[in-house]
Parts: sequence; structure tokens; C-alpha cells
Amino acid sequence: MEKNEILVIYGNKPAEMAIKIAEAAGLAGLIGDRKKRIGLKPNLVVSRPASGGATTHPEIAAGLIAYLKKNEFNNIVILEGSWVGDSTSSAFSVCGYRALARETGVELIDTQQDRYQTVDCGGMKIEICNSALALDFMINLPVMKGHCQTLLTCALKNNKGIISDKEKRRFHTLGLNKPIAHLNTVARNDFIVVDGICGDLDFEEGGNPVHAGRMFAATDPVLCDAWAAGLMGYALSEIPYIGLAQALGVGVPGPARVRELNKSSDATMSPKPSGKVIQLSGYIREEGACSACYAGLVFALSRLDRSERSRFKEICIGQGFKGKKGEMGIGVCTSGFASSCPGCPPTGMEVLDFLRKSRQPRP
Repeated sequence: MEKNEILVIYGNKPAEMAIKIAEAAGLAGLIGDRKKRIGLKPNLVVSRPASGGATTHPEIAAGLIAYLKKNEFNNIVILEGSWVGDSTSSAFSVCGYRALARETGVELIDTQQDRYQTVDCGGMKIEICNSALALDFMINLPVMKGHCQTLLTCALKNNKGIISDKEKRRFHTLGLNKPIAHLNTVARNDFIVVDGICGDLDFEEGGNPVHAGRMFAATDPVLCDAWAAGLMGYALSEIPYIGLAQALGVGVPGPARVRELNKSSDATMSPKPSGKVIQLSGYIREEGACSACYAGLVFALSRLDRSERSRFKEICIGQGFKGKKGEMGIGVCTSGFASSCPGCPPTGMEVLDFLRKSRQPRP
């Protein structure tokens, strides 16, 4: 498989699709030495089944493990760390990976419980888990989906799961885009298989899946994410971390040579985000908010009708509001506000209940 190539396959049988895409890429040849330690890095940001559009289908990992074992690769692990506020252990169970590990004998590594090293990532010091640093070959298994702050999450952002929870909080304080780019100067992206089967094109935590019946593979994460951005209707300038990663030498955004392994029969060829997050962000003032907290607020606002939302002029959220005073805020970082929804992070339903009980008339 060439560096500028993207392999695409369509269908509704993820395990079979994963095997075919590995065969077409010549994955065994890309890995080489059968003794290499190989890591599979899915996106298990929350404890929700893949059908909701937030997490990687376990069948994709199952297909790749079957392919690897058939080709005499047996030193395989699955590693992941859920977002701050959720449990990776729970996600392993709910998302089907604990059962997969039992069936295949592959080790599960919860990076939230791992030890970390501080590594120089292109001029930025970042804590990366030891298990990721010990890999010889990484297979990145992101979901192509929306994100309430960066608009897109795919290969580059998926590597955020190999850093500590403390580092995840700092990433949000720094605004996500720059640290994501720097992280990928060290985080491995040896082979990428993107789960584009039913990603939620608006929310990282899922709930609004859009069936696309698509999976694609690449070896360049910048090329991968640039192509995914195009599928979702975004210009590269709208996803800053892609250009920042390119500037740091992580990869190039194109042009891509796309090779389709079959033709789509029932896939939505170019599903577009609804624009709901952009619309709802007009009610929010955000400074260094973590994804889980921000997504809870966006989810809650999406549940309100227009007349209910019209009661609010500005809802503050994020670490930038610690120790400050204000009118209305979400999360423990706004505990000094006159009205604040507690929690770190509060759930979407907790935020929804808070908003429905609150009154903040517009001037």
C-alpha cells in the first residue's frame, strides 16, 4: 500500500470488510517481523455500543485479529482510554471488547490505569502511556464522526486515548488543535482502518448515527483525516489540527489516490453533518472545556425546543472559568457562578434538568 493511497470498502459485515481491506493493503508485509508487538487502538470514548455512532465496531478488531493470527502474528494487544468521566473497563464490556479478548486471547490494556512517560512531541512535552510507547506497530481504529469542538474526530484525534487523564484535561485547556497535532509526531499511525459505518456526524458521544456502510484504510493520518473531512463537507481550514500536523511533518493532506475495493449498494455516499452543533454553540461561551462536559451541554440544548433555548443569552463552560464569577455555567469549573450545574462532568440529562429549571431571560 502506497503512502498516498486510501482503500475504501462498502458493506454491512465489518469483520469481513476488515479482513479484505487488510489483504488489499498487504498488511502482513507492512508489519514484517512476526515477533513485533502490535496494538489495536479503537475509539471507546464512552460505554456505548457501536450502533450509536460513537465507538468502533468490535467486529473490525475481530477481523483484523483473525487476519493477523492467520499470518502468524500473535503478539497483539488492544489498548484504549475512555474520555475523562467514563470508565474504560466499562467500555470494554459494553462495547464488546472484553468478550472479544476472551475469544481471541488478546490482552486488553486500559491506558487510564497505565504508567506514563513525558515525551518531547515536536517541541511540546506530552505524557504518553508506556503501553503505547512499547508497541512496534500500531493499528489505529478510529470512528469517523463529528465533534462538538473540533468538528471532526478521526485518526489524529483518536490517539488522544493513549495519554493520561491529566493530559487530556490540559489538551482542552490548550484548545485541542495544537496538542493533537504535536501528539501525533510521536504517537504511531502505522496502519489506519476507519470505521465509517454509522458514525454520528455531529456528536463525539453518539446518539445520532448516520449509516454510511463505509470503511477505509490509510497509512498517513493527515491524508486520512483530510479525506474524512471532505466526506463530511468540511474545508481543511475548518479542521486546524490537520494543517498543524502537516506543518510538523506528520503527513500530507493529499492528493489522495483512492482505490475502491467494491461499489456501494446502500451506503449514503457523502453524508453531511446536520449543523446542529454549530447552531447550538451560539448559546455557549467556552474556555478550555473538556469534550465530555461540552457534549453534555450540547446534548441538553439539542433536547430543548427553540422557545426554551431562547431563555438563555450565554452559558459558560470550561476550565477557563475556574475561580471566576458569572451568571450561568456548567460543570465544577463554574462553581463560583450565581447559577451552576455541578459535576465533573455532569451528564447530558443532568444538564438538561438544570436548564429546564433555570431562567435566564435575554436582555
